[in-house]
Amino acid sequence: MDNKLIASSSPHIRSDETISRIMLDVIIALLPATLASIYFFRFNALKLIVLSVLSAVITEAIFQKARKKTVTINDLSAVVTGLLLAFNIPSSAPWWIPVVGSAFAIAIVKQFFGGLGHNFMNPALAARAMLLASWPTIMTEWVTPGADAISTATPLAILKGQAEGIIPSLSDMLLGNMGGSLGETSAILLIIGGIYLLYRGVINWRIPFTYIGTVAVIMLAFGGGIENTIYHLLAGGLMLGAFFMATDYASSPVTKKGQIIFGIGAGLLTSIIRLKGGYPEGVSYSILLMNVVAPLIDKYTSPKVFGEVKQNA
Repeated sequence: MDNKLIASSSPHIRSDETISRIMLDVIIALLPATLASIYFFRFNALKLIVLSVLSAVITEAIFQKARKKTVTINDLSAVVTGLLLAFNIPSSAPWWIPVVGSAFAIAIVKQFFGGLGHNFMNPALAARAMLLASWPTIMTEWVTPGADAISTATPLAILKGQAEGIIPSLSDMLLGNMGGSLGETSAILLIIGGIYLLYRGVINWRIPFTYIGTVAVIMLAFGGGIENTIYHLLAGGLMLGAFFMATDYASSPVTKKGQIIFGIGAGLLTSIIRLKGGYPEGVSYSILLMNVVAPLIDKYTSPKVFGEVKQNA
């Protein structure tokens, strides 16, 4: 009864959510796809995932200690960054690729801009773009799942006519039995992970649904029919990007209208790159480009303050 008489200043919103709880939910959501990548790509996948996560955590700890800041590796954000970066690396990559990538993601993209919540773009995607620009051959050497690990082309490269090969069946693409980065395999498990995040309230529907929906509409109109549209939805990093990367709190809009615009913009850019660009995949660059304009989107979609008087120029 006494507590009801306590008055305090606003805001009065209370939440049991913590950064570590949110990051743990993301890890749980990524766990099925993580296990699938290890199943399909064996020890190479496990090695890359472990090295990427450890490098991210160690880099964050060293950087924060060097600057005499509180070490925050317990919030699990570095673990998520390392795991997402590993998902963007082919299983054939050498051990030092995830080490260099994670160090870049944490030190340059995250900590140099002020740490968690201040990065203007997704650290894992920025690191992938850096690795792709620096070592394009290594970052585009795809192999088939299994112990043989024979060189192969991705379904998107085959669809675009940039490589020869047989497009995997829809069932293989759903399950992840195809060549690609570690996180470009099992679409169904990534979708399940995305549904878990929606259920937990970690993300909302606006960005992933508008992103995937925009790609579906454009591909249906210009991508070669229904079957090709389904391939475009299941192949590449669309599901990973839509549910786990485009929804990054720090680098995406906070307004409802802004999130819808963000998702549509990312879907439009992804489709243009896939259909007309020189690279068969466009998810990473599309999200990074939208990250850059996210502050402008928020600026022009923010609701007016009640009672605000328009300033005359």
